[in-house]
Amino acid sequence: MEEKAAMQGSDSWTSLLKADPTEWLLEKSNPGVRHLALTSLLDRPESDPEVTEAGREAMGEGLIPKILARQRERGNWEKPEDFYMAKYKGTVWQLITLAELGADGRDDRIRKACEFILENSQDAGSGGFSYRTSTRKGGGLPSGVIPCLTGNMVWSLIRLGFLGDPRLQGGIDWIVQFQRFDDGVARAPKGGPYDRYVQCWGKHTCHMGVVKALKALEAVPESRRTPEIERTIAQGAEYLLRHHIHKRSRDLSSISKPSWLQLTFPWMWQTDILEILGILTRLGYRDPRLGEAVDILRSKQNAEGSWRLERTFNGRFQTNVERKGEPSKWVTVHALGALRRFFS
Repeated sequence: MEEKAAMQGSDSWTSLLKADPTEWLLEKSNPGVRHLALTSLLDRPESDPEVTEAGREAMGEGLIPKILARQRERGNWEKPEDFYMAKYKGTVWQLITLAELGADGRDDRIRKACEFILENSQDAGSGGFSYRTSTRKGGGLPSGVIPCLTGNMVWSLIRLGFLGDPRLQGGIDWIVQFQRFDDGVARAPKGGPYDRYVQCWGKHTCHMGVVKALKALEAVPESRRTPEIERTIAQGAEYLLRHHIHKRSRDLSSISKPSWLQLTFPWMWQTDILEILGILTRLGYRDPRLGEAVDILRSKQNAEGSWRLERTFNGRFQTNVERKGEPSKWVTVHALGALRRFFS
């Protein structure tokens, strides 16, 4: 009861909920969710004993140790060369999942996996991340660098403690230099990485590429954001706001992809309204253009206060994450965080 009262405090946003699921999220049966709820909903610091305990327990039981138990000697999962193409069991996807689950990047196994990706996926020349390794020179194949993968790897590596690594700075620089936010321009960009993948760039920038790039830069602490990073964040946010998150910017009565309205976890290369609302509200946006997506999210809460897992890659992961169609603690804690930031 004390925790529930602490979340409500003076915040009127909780009156918008159909029910308050805080106590359910704080159950010790899912320490990863408990850790996130304590920090993002109750504003407990990482030094808080309960937060520390939840983080330690998350590394010892549940999904994180199951994933790490299947790691191979070099730090990879599946065949080394299939770090990206083995969807969603390869190394790339495990790093994303571990980061989403709040894994402790100080763990030697996780650091080994991060090093594997930096050595095999990152193109040392540009700093971007490639879906293939160069067989001739090693490192990421320059022609295989793509924006959604670069954003996902930069975000994951920041979350797993590599922000101070100069190689990761190269990935951040790639986003700042190359990420575009074109919205049906007359001519597609030429040169650089733009000539390789029409689906990523073309005349209209890939929505997922924008989301993952913005997610990566949002993870950079404000104190470490350069003017160039801030400019790129503003451009990416405006692109998403122009689309009201899930619409066609030139026809706001039309939904770009119906699947973006289906709530999922963890997020892979695809996205949904919850992931985008989470990014933008963490950046401090409360723009009216977010309103419809917020209303859709609110409408999906059930009478018990939870949200369901509506879309999943279960069966293709190393280990399943919750059950499709059932109340999801991970979706719920993220939904509450987004609503709290928007309405508080």
